[in-house]
Amino acid sequence: MDNRFKDIIKLIKHSRTNAIKSVNAELINLYWNIGAYIHKKIEQSEWGDAIVNELSDFIRLNEPEIKGFSDKNIWRMKQFYESYKDFQKFASVLREITWTNNLIIFSRCKTIEEKEFYLSIARLENYSKRELDRQISSSLFERTMISHSKLSPVVRESNKDIINAFRDSYVFEFLNLPEPHNESDLKQGLISQMKKFILELGKDFLFVGEEYKLQVGNSDFYIDLLFYHRALQCLVAFELKAGKFKPDHLGQLNFYLEALDRDVKKSSENPSIGVLLCKDKDIEVVEYALSRSLSPTMVSEYETHLPDKKILKQKLQELFESETDG
Repeated sequence: MDNRFKDIIKLIKHSRTNAIKSVNAELINLYWNIGAYIHKKIEQSEWGDAIVNELSDFIRLNEPEIKGFSDKNIWRMKQFYESYKDFQKFASVLREITWTNNLIIFSRCKTIEEKEFYLSIARLENYSKRELDRQISSSLFERTMISHSKLSPVVRESNKDIINAFRDSYVFEFLNLPEPHNESDLKQGLISQMKKFILELGKDFLFVGEEYKLQVGNSDFYIDLLFYHRALQCLVAFELKAGKFKPDHLGQLNFYLEALDRDVKKSSENPSIGVLLCKDKDIEVVEYALSRSLSPTMVSEYETHLPDKKILKQKLQELFESETDG
């Protein structure tokens, strides 16, 4: 591309993006206002439930060029309004995501807390329909809420951005890994499905490389997977273990973090973070192992199948009840 015109292209793309956002916001406004109008008419007994079918037929017969107003879609507009009419704090975010994603959230999510979670993350991560659908199916809300990450004191005392960037468990149902499998199977699977892996991690993660080489003294060492986190502005080293967590795993990871900070990290970047990703872990063993760690490290589990949503919801309910009792 001719470098002279780069800035012009940027202006065009920026303007197009803003135009699309404006159109989307206006569309959501329209659906909200239609939903509100129908809701109030029915609530005041001026109209009956049959009015939606009549309205749809009227538009189809008298305004055939107007598309997207089937009886089903008009009912959804009414449901959309009723889902959020008492929560004005959502007014902005509702208009910043697509109608399709709004439909997915208010039709699949049961509680207002769950709706709020997916509204926020859909806007933050700019999810496509397929990505959002997958995150709900993988119970991201429940997993995040009941997360009991055992962090090293360095991480626990850090700002919330660091804690919120990582999870206690990750779901890799897209890998179709054999049972049993080893670290090599896991690593190659994640690399071959990098787009889906980053969706599960979060889109701020940028992949740097596999088997990332570190030279210390006369010896070479290799980090399984190395990422860079844009928001945290730091390197993130992932070590993979296909078995149960063992305390001695942390020694290796801490060594890698020290080497990264001394020899790879730029002066403008924050200290590197390590994630030990294992198939299973004993929470108490993890807590003991991390209690005196001076490095920003965490131990997370991975699952190769979608979690049972009913079990997670039950655990979440128990968590809420215990907090209320406390």
